[in-house]
Parts: sequence; C-alpha cells; structure tokens
Amino acid sequence: MTHSDTPLPFTCDKRPALGDAGMVVTNAPQGSLAGSAMLAAGGNAIDAAVAALLTLTVVEPMMVGIAGGGISHLRLADGRHVVIDALSVAGQGARADMFTPRPGRPPDDMDTLDRRNLVGPSAVAVPGNLRGWYLMQQRHGRLPWADVVEPAIQAAARGFAVSPYLNGALAEHADDLSADPGIAALMLPGGAPAPVGSRLVMGAYADSLRLVQAEGDAALHGGALGRALVERLATGGPEAGHVTLADLEDYRAIERDAITGSYRGHVIAGPPPPASSGVHVVQMLNMLEAHDVGALGFGTPAALHLLAEVIRVGFEDRHAASGDPAFVDVPVARYISKAYAAECQGRLRARGGVAGAGARPEPPESRDTTHVTVADRDGNIVTATHTLNGLFGARIMVPGTGIIPNNYMVNYDPRPGLALSIRPGKRVPTSMAPMIVLRDGRPVFALGLPGGVRIFPSALQAIMNLIDHGMDLQQAVEAPRLWTQGRHVELEPAYAPMQDALRAMGHEVQLPRTIGGGMTAIGFAPDGMMTGAACWRADGTVLAHGGGLARPGIRFKI
Repeated sequence: MTHSDTPLPFTCDKRPALGDAGMVVTNAPQGSLAGSAMLAAGGNAIDAAVAALLTLTVVEPMMVGIAGGGISHLRLADGRHVVIDALSVAGQGARADMFTPRPGRPPDDMDTLDRRNLVGPSAVAVPGNLRGWYLMQQRHGRLPWADVVEPAIQAAARGFAVSPYLNGALAEHADDLSADPGIAALMLPGGAPAPVGSRLVMGAYADSLRLVQAEGDAALHGGALGRALVERLATGGPEAGHVTLADLEDYRAIERDAITGSYRGHVIAGPPPPASSGVHVVQMLNMLEAHDVGALGFGTPAALHLLAEVIRVGFEDRHAASGDPAFVDVPVARYISKAYAAECQGRLRARGGVAGAGARPEPPESRDTTHVTVADRDGNIVTATHTLNGLFGARIMVPGTGIIPNNYMVNYDPRPGLALSIRPGKRVPTSMAPMIVLRDGRPVFALGLPGGVRIFPSALQAIMNLIDHGMDLQQAVEAPRLWTQGRHVELEPAYAPMQDALRAMGHEVQLPRTIGGGMTAIGFAPDGMMTGAACWRADGTVLAHGGGLARPGIRFKI
C-alpha cells in the first residue's frame, strides 16, 4: 500500500518471486532460463547476465543482437560500481552531411531522404554489444566463456516457439523485412510473419554463435563475422554503409564510473554520459526532494502535475547538453547538485502548457530494446539495457550468418554543426537507465527497462513508487506511468480518470497504450532475501534460486 494506505488505482498482472541464492529477470522466458542455468552451474551474476543477453539475441531478434549496442551497470561483490559502455559509434568514414534531411520538414525533424539513416546498410553504426559482453564476462565473470555462450547456441540450433510479441513485431515491419531475402526466408515464411507457436530454427546464427564461442568478441571485431558484416554493408550502391573492418577492430567498450546522488536517505547510482539517466534521474529526484511527494498521494492530479513539470525541466536540460562526453561538454556536477535543483524550483509552473525551446523533440531513440536484471548470492548485481535500436535494427540480415545489424545512425542529428551531429568516433546518445538504489551502503533495488526517451522518466517513477509511495516491488514496476517532454503529457490507461483534471490544469493530454517497455527489477532485503519482479508490458519472466549445497559432513567427512 502507499504511505497514505489508500487503494492503488491499478492491479498487478504478475507476481514476484523470492529467493536467497540468486535472481534472474529478463523480458523473455528463455533469457531468464539461460541466466538461471549459469547460476546453477556455479557462475556469478555477470556470467548469468551475459548468457541471458546472448540468448535474447536469439529469442528477441527484433530487440537485441551481437551487432547492437547498450550499457551494463555492475555492482560487484566488493562494492564497486562499474558501467560498461558498449554503445555504438559512428565509424571513421562517417560524415556530418552523409544524410539529407527531408525537405519541407520542421527544423527539428530527424527524417532523411529515403530513410537512409533508418533502414538498410547506411543506417548501421559500429556495434558494441559483443565487445562489451565479452569484456565484462572476462573481467568479472567466473565461468569459461564457452559455457556462457552455449545456451544461446542451443536456442538457435534447436529452435524456439514464436511468441505473440515476436509475431507482432514481424507484422509491424513486414514490408521492410520482406525486402531482405535473408530475414524474409527465415521469419516471413510464405510471405507472412512466422505464426505464433511455430518453431523458429536459426541454424546460420547458431553457427555464428559457435564462432563467437570459440573466438570471443574477435569473431565479429575483425574475424569472419566482421568481414561478412562489412561485405554486406558495402552493397547497395548509394545506400551502402560506412562501417569498415578497421572500425570493428578498433572499437572499444569503455568502463566508466557511475553517477551517484542522494534521495531521502538513499544513494541513487546510474550510468554517466553518453547516457542521460544517471545525470537527469538524480537531478529530477533532487527537485522532488523539496516536495512531500508521499503526502500528495499516488496518481493524484497534484502529484501528476508536479511529476510532469519535473520531467519537463529534466528534458530541457538534457536537450541543452547531452551526448558523448568526448565531443559534448555535459555539466554533470552542476546538474546533479542540490543547489542546482533549488534553482530549478523556479522553473516549475503552477499550470501546464507547451514550453518554449525545451519542448523540442529529442532524437528518435527507439522504444525497441531489452533489459535484464540479475543478482547472485555473493553480492554481484547486473542491470543491463541493450538493443539493435529499432525493431530488427536496420532490417537487413548478413548473408550466411543470421546476424541482424543495428540502425543506430538514426540517433544522430542529420544536420551538420550541432551537438548531436554525426562525427567519426562519436557515441550515440541514449536514455538507457540501468539503475541501482542503495541505503546504508547496501543495495536495496536494481531496475531498468526498454523504451527510448521514455526510459529514464519511467525509472524515476519506479524509484518514487518505492521510496515515496511505499509500494512493494511488483507494484512499483507495474504502476501506470506518465511521460512528457513539454509539448504534451502522456498517461497510461490506469491514469485515464485523471485526464480531465490535468487538462483543467493546462496540460494537453494523450493516452497511449504503454509508456516505455517491460521493467525488470530486483529488491534486496537485509536478511539476504531477494525479490524479483517483471511488469505486464513485455514477456518478463522471473527465476529465483533458493536452497544450496548440503551441510558439510552430512555423509562424508570433509
């Protein structure tokens, strides 16, 4: 219940799971099973997270792949926080004017002629996922790399049942996918999306994963898989891509320090730039700390108005300064300071209404991503968000490999001379928010979700649900969400009864089916018990571990 003990305006679709020996929460059952198998085999949370992510490249091929990008936030058993930045970058052949903005479009519209930054070889940036996963597993995992890749190989070679989620994604982009012979033959049998429940076997991708198993990340970053990717991207004449084998060989995942802030006695830890979440979740929580959020009540017009205003201000500052810190000066220390939050109080309006310059839309980050949250009994935690960017990435397949590359070039501004313009070596901006919350030096929650620019405001709301509204973990991840950048306010269906009150307060209201994607989360109790939760917005599945080895000396002297 909330702090006010009033009934919540929603019910939970799913139930949590409890265990004290490990927890794996992903957005597909097979991903959770793969991670759980690593824990059962004696691996740690890093092994489990990487095995889960590799398996998700098979069973969620529309969301994530080895030729994508993303961020993993690790809290190691010794208390260190490590952020693995595996975001995609523009290759050395990329140019600020390589795409032509569509004529007649508003100046802040990112669409380009022939959708060249969205679909096809020219949309592909240098991938980072596999290199990032290999780095984190080699440095912080416990099992042999070959063991961690094996569940993904089995899923691809033996096949899996097509879910309604995958079938719907195929139907959504069937026109683009049908133009690529490889994807069409595999996933559009007879010209129609693979039916729900049919068995999808990905033999070529299984062979690619066997190369990854044998050669590690070098299989893609310089090896045979990389050569095949580069050859595919070089086709298409004017639609050809810019990524070279040298780009793949030179790519490096980066270990970064987490951003930290405080909120009502808790420490909030998240990723630094190029991710926006660590900075702006802390900033927005600092702004909320001046208000008695719990007393406002969950989902009341006053609470929703305050939330919308705080998110709007966060987006204004994100628009002013965000991106790759090697190219953009992001005033991190200023944005996350309590003093700056006090200044921002004057920007909160008593009534809603379209904002000024800050209301401009952000670059078109895709909603189509996956997230895993994993913990082991030793204190290792991984919360990781990884993607192909758009559904099925560039919507092409590398012949003979089963690899679907990303379409991350759409995240750059196609106009030269701006903060988010294309430059060689620049990492894409992202809203990914793999967050960990601590109290008294101990983790209490880890969470994250997919959803493009709706990710970090949704993570913010989950943290508020837990700290301000006293929700349990399942309620916190399934609760309805609000989102805005300043132009309009989006409300999920459970908030629909509040739309008239918000309109009366000056807000333009829209009612989408969902805001953001499937959140996965783990809660940590002082006695070592863990709670895992996944929400209704995806095929989120929780697998908990309990029990353990026999007492020493039960049958044999040791």
